[in-house]
Amino acid sequence: MVPHSLLLEKLMCYSLDKWFVWWVGNWLTGHTQRVVVNSSFLNWHSVTSGVPHGSLRSPTLFNICINDLDDGIKCTLMKFADDTKLSGEVDTSEGRATLQEDLDRLEEWSDRNLMKFNKDKCKVLHLGKHNPGVQHRLGSTWLESSSVERDLGVLVDKQLNMSEQCAAAAKKANRMLGCINKGITSRDKSLSHSTQCLSGLTWNTVFSFGPHYAKKMWTGWRGSREGPQR
Repeated sequence: MVPHSLLLEKLMCYSLDKWFVWWVGNWLTGHTQRVVVNSSFLNWHSVTSGVPHGSLRSPTLFNICINDLDDGIKCTLMKFADDTKLSGEVDTSEGRATLQEDLDRLEEWSDRNLMKFNKDKCKVLHLGKHNPGVQHRLGSTWLESSSVERDLGVLVDKQLNMSEQCAAAAKKANRMLGCINKGITSRDKSLSHSTQCLSGLTWNTVFSFGPHYAKKMWTGWRGSREGPQR
């Protein structure tokens, strides 16, 4: 969670108009929240960190707050929202030491900015055939090594092989095809043909394959839409 006071300080450091910074501060203050469990209500508390969900400004403000995350970093640092990846060459002792120093810098940044890394989800993926597989730490926590990790929705293994991603995608597709098969009550061709004629009802039939994407499986009407509209 991004502390409001720290966010406003960083906005001032980027030489933004003071009235804009004041407006952002006014927009962030005054929010309260509480926890509700069944019929039990906890007391209201002021929200002093984070940004309102669903706002178009929230991602931009978060990016501004973590923009200095790579200051002083010598290895390659990749940032995407709250997902951070650090990579470097470890075939020499100097390279391994540099990577560990950058991990220490990231830990120092998190302490200064009051934003902690979720160390339980931080993993080390050793790439390369001759990788020594040295263990690294973030702060005082030794990071676990992993043979495969999900990177922005894509499974990546230590051999940079896409077989596990393909297997997972095929398994999910087969599972969805099974659901579609169970949902079809009749396979009569004449019934299928008559259903296609119902252009107003079958204009854009979509089967959802998950929360993030959908595939158009069948469109019953391919002519002008003027007919169904009339």
